[in-house]
Amino acid sequence: MQNAIVVFSKVPKLGTTKTRLTTDKGGILTPEEAMAFYEGCLLDVINVCIAADCGDVWVCYNQNGDPEYLEQFLARTSDRQKIKGTFTDKGGTFDDCIQYSADYILKQGSPDRIADSVMIVGGDIPSLQPDMLQSALTKMKKLAASEQGLAVAVNKEALTAPIGAAIVEGACQEGGFSIIGFTCTTPFDFYKVFYNMDGITALDMLVAKAKDKKIPLATVSMAPDVDIPLDLASIIPMVRALEVAASYDDSVLIPANTLEIMEKIGLESTTTPPQR
Repeated sequence: MQNAIVVFSKVPKLGTTKTRLTTDKGGILTPEEAMAFYEGCLLDVINVCIAADCGDVWVCYNQNGDPEYLEQFLARTSDRQKIKGTFTDKGGTFDDCIQYSADYILKQGSPDRIADSVMIVGGDIPSLQPDMLQSALTKMKKLAASEQGLAVAVNKEALTAPIGAAIVEGACQEGGFSIIGFTCTTPFDFYKVFYNMDGITALDMLVAKAKDKKIPLATVSMAPDVDIPLDLASIIPMVRALEVAASYDDSVLIPANTLEIMEKIGLESTTTPPQR
């Protein structure tokens, strides 16, 4: 089963990147610092996807993103040649954009599909590790070969070998998810996952869709993203823990670019001492 990894991202741009981390929106960073922090996160995520070596790496970016700046940015990754390609989303809601990124790869299972399965990851999850993606692919392959996965699979006519339906996800904070993977025969789409009028979280909606269609579902470790100051405060000790852990475990990939920006800005995570 051929797999692809899509890094779902925006091209960094001053004044529009991670604005909820900036002082203008109640955060602590300048627009320049917010952009630099996101660039560090995105570089580290792409490098993890390359290091995981469990599928061709693609980058999907926002429709109005600057492709020239993106290419300059990707030249800073660990190995630009390992990135199979880039493509833009087609705008619309977040559901529309992420659905397009999946369709671009899977093409509803048609013979001209780029891969048999896809894993989509966000560009702002600096604690992501290669073993999370490797575990996700292993679990997805197992479910895709299962009796239930084969029973609920769709669009099977163009396949030369049986591939069942399967979903794998890695949770994020506040009911979101940071990793989502599924096969080209999985009866799943993103519509109403992120945008629905019932107040249902993205992860709950994903699980509900899997349960409704009886799609085999697996989970991998949580990897939080960074959108607001609380997320930033939470990720700082996690990133520093990975730096130390890498000294004792060569499977750990240090989020070096995020760390470098943190040190340059002087970011520290603190807590209020208990009252006596």
